Amino acid sequence: MGNTAMTVLGFSVIFLATTLGSAVVWFFKKDISQKVNTLFLGFASGIMVAASVWSLLIPALEGAGSWKKFSFVPAVCGFLLGGAFLVLLDHVLPHVHQGTQEEEGPRVALSKPVKMFLAVTLHNIPEGLAVGFAFGGAAAAGESGAFVSALALAVGLAIQNFPEGVAVSLPMKGLTGSRGKAFLYGTASGAVEPVFAVVGYFLAAALTALQPWFLSFAAGAMIFVVAEDLIPESHIAEHPHLGTWGVMFGFAVMMVLDVALG
Repeated sequence: MGNTAMTVLGFSVIFLATTLGSAVVWFFKKDISQKVNTLFLGFASGIMVAASVWSLLIPALEGAGSWKKFSFVPAVCGFLLGGAFLVLLDHVLPHVHQGTQEEEGPRVALSKPVKMFLAVTLHNIPEGLAVGFAFGGAAAAGESGAFVSALALAVGLAIQNFPEGVAVSLPMKGLTGSRGKAFLYGTASGAVEPVFAVVGYFLAAALTALQPWFLSFAAGAMIFVVAEDLIPESHIAEHPHLGTWGVMFGFAVMMVLDVALG
């Protein structure tokens, strides 16, 4: 597979996986149980943590080799800026967290389904940026191995996007009373990923000196989502073994993908 084909596939698969997960709403009459939701969100958390470490932070440290003993500076600063970026989005984008039902952002007259949709969309922005930065860095390097590594990242995030699509569309069916609307909300929440992947791609390809900053920025944003949203919404405290094993399996899957393909 050529480098261009791998890039197109990487940008597409993250969106298609969310769409497939959202399509489950056509086959289930009831919402998923709390235990299954805990397992799903734990698995997604594990994949995102592993992707942040193996596919983003480690390459960021390696890419800042010219900083010598201070090579940690771009990684640390970018990581913290990624978290700050999510805090900013939390303040400017009206949304409601599915697990806690807590509203954040400006108080505007939007329906609850729309605010839940915006919350999930907020989660997906860092994933799109991460894939875009990885492929943009690969394009700047011009090495097919770097494209394979970026594709591994995209595949790993796509694997966790499937249960995420399920976890979005089924509750939406209960709120909207319509399978069609629930499917559209779930699908649309994933559409932001290829959009931001394209943005990340051109930024990383054009500003090669900032690649360590970009990669760690995406890692910080994803870890922020895991710590603030996915773990609390999974209710791991109520089902500790399910949630914890979900995290561990997710981490293991992403680690295998990155090492085997990267």
